Amino acid sequence: MKHISLLIKPASSLCNMNCKYCFYADVEHNRLNKNLKLMNYETINKLIDEALKYDNIHFAFQGGEPTLAGLSYFEYFVYTVNKKKTNQKVTYALQTNGILIDKKWIEFFKENHFLVGISLDGIKIVHNKIRVMNGKGTFDDVMRTIKLCQKEQINYNVLTVISSSLVKYAKDIYKFYKKNNIYNIQFIPCLPELENDSGKYALTPEMYFKFYKDIFEEWYKDIKYNEYISISLFEDLLMIFSGKLPRTCGALGQCTVQYIIESNGDVYPCDFYAIDRYCLGNLMSNTLSSMKNNENAQKFLHEKHPISKLCSNCEFVNICHGNCKRMTPVLFNDHYCGYRAFLNISYKKFYDIAKSINQKYPLK
Repeated sequence: MKHISLLIKPASSLCNMNCKYCFYADVEHNRLNKNLKLMNYETINKLIDEALKYDNIHFAFQGGEPTLAGLSYFEYFVYTVNKKKTNQKVTYALQTNGILIDKKWIEFFKENHFLVGISLDGIKIVHNKIRVMNGKGTFDDVMRTIKLCQKEQINYNVLTVISSSLVKYAKDIYKFYKKNNIYNIQFIPCLPELENDSGKYALTPEMYFKFYKDIFEEWYKDIKYNEYISISLFEDLLMIFSGKLPRTCGALGQCTVQYIIESNGDVYPCDFYAIDRYCLGNLMSNTLSSMKNNENAQKFLHEKHPISKLCSNCEFVNICHGNCKRMTPVLFNDHYCGYRAFLNISYKKFYDIAKSINQKYPLK
């Protein structure tokens, strides 16, 4: 069965917030041709026609802020898929800052079985300093949306960017999420800008270790009492120690073509590298299958992967192989590896509990 997953940017990098670490604003800044338009109907139809060549299709929408395309965009998108598809299996996901979500959006998500990712940077004191709109914090608005999703039983998760401001609050954040019945969490390390190794909000390898060490201590306490909270890195490690492939792209140090679809139809191999030199082509003149194997795709897949001098004698090298190449500055340098330090204190526990966790809470 042929499977494809598409990450679609219906509003490109347009956003109604001004997050202080926004990586996609940096990506847009690094393009010669700026694209700040909404995806038009012609591009939507071409995208759907290409996707329906596959049997199993996952449409994920991201930004910027994808809801700026308007509810009518998504209604048209789903209507067109349903009109054109035959026996294909289709699933949907959307990552949002949550600001525009109201009952009409919720009804749409429920009717069409969307997985909704909501960006929340931990506790109020941190979130409101970083994720701002018109100079004001947005924590209360985001929590309103989360509570609405919970009330209406929408399938959702929370995405939290681990910035330097957030590291010291790791245990507080875990406890806050647990108190508010948030059980599915994606932690994403804050990256420096492209071509840089550091930044005000970016993690260092030492910060990476401290954050995950503190989170792991709380998570492991709950595991021992048969309470399970899904945390993206921990699930990846559990899958690895269960002999399965992790969900996160790059977790094993190998890139794949991910199909990032910009609003103008340009296609890129990775959300982190959606810049001119990696552009695979445009939907209006190229097929997805041809773009997967073209020269730029091969260049992206086979370019040199940064590694540390520490990798030469690391017992975990066959687990990560250098991990995601874009994550390099926050994971390791030639003197210290935060990922290695974390595995040193946790791998035996992950190994011991992988089978029992898989039996009680199946890892798919």
